[in-house]
Amino acid sequence: MLLGEIFAMATALCWSSSSFAFSIASKRLGSLQLNINRLMLAVVFLLITILLLRMNTQISSLQVINLAISGAIGFVFGDSFLFKSYQHVGARIGMLMMSLNPIISALLAFIFLNEHISFWGIVGMSITIGGVTLVVAERKEVPSAKYKISKIGIFYGAMGALGQAVGMIFTKEAFNLGEINGFVASLIRIVSAVIILLPITILTGRYKNPVKIFTNDLKAFASTLTGTIFGPYLGVTFSLLAVEYAKVGIAATLMATVPIIMLPIAHYVFKEKLSLRAIGGAVLAVIGVAILFLR
Repeated sequence: MLLGEIFAMATALCWSSSSFAFSIASKRLGSLQLNINRLMLAVVFLLITILLLRMNTQISSLQVINLAISGAIGFVFGDSFLFKSYQHVGARIGMLMMSLNPIISALLAFIFLNEHISFWGIVGMSITIGGVTLVVAERKEVPSAKYKISKIGIFYGAMGALGQAVGMIFTKEAFNLGEINGFVASLIRIVSAVIILLPITILTGRYKNPVKIFTNDLKAFASTLTGTIFGPYLGVTFSLLAVEYAKVGIAATLMATVPIIMLPIAHYVFKEKLSLRAIGGAVLAVIGVAILFLR
């Protein structure tokens, strides 16, 4: 039974759904407010899961430090920029920019962790970059489109991918130091981000009472809750199960199909006009990621 592969595709579907939900929420709440609210909701879901299933919480102080740094960079820096990109270019292009994440991760691992990059790895990176470039260089614009490709939106997306990649280097280092429960690792990463983000935004007056906001804007609450369930909670859960039951390369490749899965959703649900160039670029980007992981 292809249980791992099923979980991997479920992960891609979850992340696609959460991206569109967060895209809607970021427009209504702003990137910082959304980031903190969904992280706090994720902490609640993860804590309940860990306590109910009585998961092993044993972890060394050095692993905690690496995970805390990972969370600070990945969630505070990376996701804040990703949500900003959603506001400018939408979820489809924003997540396509995240296809650069494994490339940046591989390059950073080569520099800092002495991990070897094969010839096919370089080929995969080149194809992914080509696919992303094909889409973001699109000049044809539809006047009625809700989102348009912009330099600032692409920049935010690229910075989001960079933040996620750097964060994953520290996560990998934590796992290299010894066995860790994936849910516990996720909880530490998210809590560290909340500890940094919440005081800063409160002191600067940029964080508003979520209860008051959500009471007056139920759509913002619904989209934030939906994104949190399908993203940091179910998405993470299914990705861990995918890696457990399937080969890492196959699982990672299937989970990287998000840009392709998002195409019909963007077209039929959000009424986005998709050119052959946009479709071809997304497919190329995923093929490049597949070559990178399956080399």
